[in-house]
Amino acid sequence: MAANNRRMSGKKGAQVGSGGQRRRGLEGKGPTPPAEARKGHKKNRIANVKAKQATRRPAPRGRGGKGTSEMVVGRNPVVEALREGVPAVTLYVQQFIDNDERVREALQLVADRGGVHLMEAPRPELDRMTNGLNHQGLVLQVPPYEYAHPEDLAAAAYDEGRDPLIVALDGVTDPRNLGAVVRSVSAFGGHGVVVPERRAAGMTAGAWKTSAGTAARTPVARAANLTRALEAYKKAGLVVVGLAADGEAEIGDLEALGGPVVIVVGSEGKGLSRLVGETCDFRVRIPMPGGAESLNAGVAAGVVLYEASRRRV
Repeated sequence: MAANNRRMSGKKGAQVGSGGQRRRGLEGKGPTPPAEARKGHKKNRIANVKAKQATRRPAPRGRGGKGTSEMVVGRNPVVEALREGVPAVTLYVQQFIDNDERVREALQLVADRGGVHLMEAPRPELDRMTNGLNHQGLVLQVPPYEYAHPEDLAAAAYDEGRDPLIVALDGVTDPRNLGAVVRSVSAFGGHGVVVPERRAAGMTAGAWKTSAGTAARTPVARAANLTRALEAYKKAGLVVVGLAADGEAEIGDLEALGGPVVIVVGSEGKGLSRLVGETCDFRVRIPMPGGAESLNAGVAAGVVLYEASRRRV
C-alpha cells in the first residue's frame, strides 16, 4: 500500500514506468552534420541535384535538338571551312570545273580527312542546290549541329569535381560572336555555352570557323527558354552573373566568379533583355578607362572568363 502511495504522489522526479525518457532527453544529439546533409544549405542542394542526375539514365549529347543542314558555297569559303575542321558530309564539285589551286586544295583536304563524300554534279544541279548563288563549282554540305541540353553542362562539371563555368548568350545573333565565345570558353577552362532556341545565333559553319576548332570539344546547349534555364541553374547552386554597362559592381570585386557560375552576355546594342536581367543574381560591369561604350559579345565574355579563371587557379 505504501508503494502505491509513493507511485501516486505529486512529488517531482522520475515516475515508475517512464522508461528513462527524461534521461534520454538530456542526452546530446551528436556532432553537427556536414553541410551536404543540412537541409536548405547550398551544398545540400548541389548534392541533391547530383544524386538525382546519378539515378537517371545518362542522356546522349543532342538532347537540346539538332540544327539545320547548311551549304558552304564558293571556292574560298569551302577551302577555309575544310582547313578549320568544320564538319562536312559531302563536297559537291562541278563537272568540267577549272582545276585551279583552290579546287586542288579542297580535294586534297577531303582526301586527307576521310569520311566526306565526293560528288560530281552538273552546274544546273549546283545552281538549284544553292538557289542561284555564285558557287564557283564548289559546294560543301555541313551536317546539322547536335546541341547539348543546358543541365548537361553543369552535370559534366560536377562529375569532374569542378565548379561549373558556363556562358549564356542573350540576343547575340552573329555566329562569329558565338564562335569567339566558344573559343574563349575553351581557352579558360569553361564547360560550355548556352544559346536560346529562337532569335539567336546557332552553330553554323561561320561559328565553327571562328571557334578555330574548339567547337569540337566545347559543347553548345540550346534552351527553349533562356530565363527558365537560368532559374534551373540557380536551383542547382550556380550564381547567375549578367554583364551590363550600368552594373552595380565591377568584375574584379565579384567573389562569386570563383565558384559555380553562369556568365550572361547580352547583345552589343541592346544588352540584356528585361527578364534575363531580372533573373541575374548580380549585374556587373567591365571597367573601360579608354571610354568605349561597349564591347562585342566575344571580347566581353573573354574578359570575364579570364577573371573567373584567375580566381580559380
